[in-house]
Amino acid sequence: MTSAHASFRSMPPPALDAALADARRHTLSLFDAFEAAGYDQPARVPRLPILNPPLWELGHTAWFAEWYVLREAWGSAPGEARGTSLLSPADDWFDSNTVAHATRWTLDLPAPRALKAYCREVLARTRDRLAQASSDNAALYPYRLALAHEDMHGEALLYTLQTLGVAAPPPVQEAAPAPSGELAFEGGSFLLGDEPGFAFDNERPSQPCRVAPFTIDVGLVTNAAYLAFVDDGGYARTACWSEEGLAWLQSTGRTAPRYWQCDGKEWTTLRFGRHVPLVPGEPVRHVSLHEAQAWCRWAGRRLPLEQEWEWAARAGHPGFAWGGLWEWTASPFLPRPGFRADRYREYSAPWFGSRQTLRGASFATPARMRSPVFRNFFTADRDDIYTGFRSCAA
Repeated sequence: MTSAHASFRSMPPPALDAALADARRHTLSLFDAFEAAGYDQPARVPRLPILNPPLWELGHTAWFAEWYVLREAWGSAPGEARGTSLLSPADDWFDSNTVAHATRWTLDLPAPRALKAYCREVLARTRDRLAQASSDNAALYPYRLALAHEDMHGEALLYTLQTLGVAAPPPVQEAAPAPSGELAFEGGSFLLGDEPGFAFDNERPSQPCRVAPFTIDVGLVTNAAYLAFVDDGGYARTACWSEEGLAWLQSTGRTAPRYWQCDGKEWTTLRFGRHVPLVPGEPVRHVSLHEAQAWCRWAGRRLPLEQEWEWAARAGHPGFAWGGLWEWTASPFLPRPGFRADRYREYSAPWFGSRQTLRGASFATPARMRSPVFRNFFTADRDDIYTGFRSCAA
């Protein structure tokens, strides 16, 4: 059995095998929740730009593993994989590079039972092949890539359940209360993105980085701290918002974070379709980059640069808490000097300059995926994902 805290980046083949099986069990259990709620067919799923039909996502995760592991693809373009899919014509259905997002609701996909069988067959053959693979990093690369891909889609399926108001299968570990206080770091030099084993292409090459002295919150901004901004008319204070943030406010009509509701006396939030009391000490979640930036301007603070965040996370200070929610940083998502795209060429390169970097992890992120060097990236308007933020001294 794999350790709950073993990193997928360096786990040996037996642990990797167990992790692949665990990821597929999780994917199937999440799909079962959609199926029970009546969202098993694409036509029944709202057409939203922030999600995929769950049936399509189920097939896509299995197809991706088949493409890179079983068909030994050396790239992500059509024709760069060996042979044909176990499920014809899966290449026409599940290749996210060629199947436009808007068309995923109109594909003539197999029934859920058939796609589940495809998922199980791909997993069985993947595990059989892994049992014969050598343990060097190059040989294990496609298995680690397939695992990371499925784990990320598992998290996406969980926030899709939240978006659609569907109960999540247990257990879902919520974010812990956020500690208070600050840490002061003198700064210095270190290798940004330096971690052994597997690395995503946007993390490479690791590079010397100098960090100036800074002060950073030990925990994420809480519901109580964010509510003070709301109560102070923060959403109407134009000076707190960027030009892009003001445009986002106008388009969304937001007056509080997504899912917050007030009956005139008490604030509640929606969690998987249920109204629950807003807990003051929990990290604020489901906030866009615009909201995080506005709160910081109101509070006389700023978001951390991603190199500041990584410095603090890797310092080993027991008071620096991370991993409960993805954290917005002040850094746009850009390539490192010397960047080279990996075999999955569309993972990073198309998004440079149009996304913002997030660091950390969320309660929905498997422990094996958590790393202080991992760079997540989303557009500034996304507030459906499990995001929060911490602040630095101005």
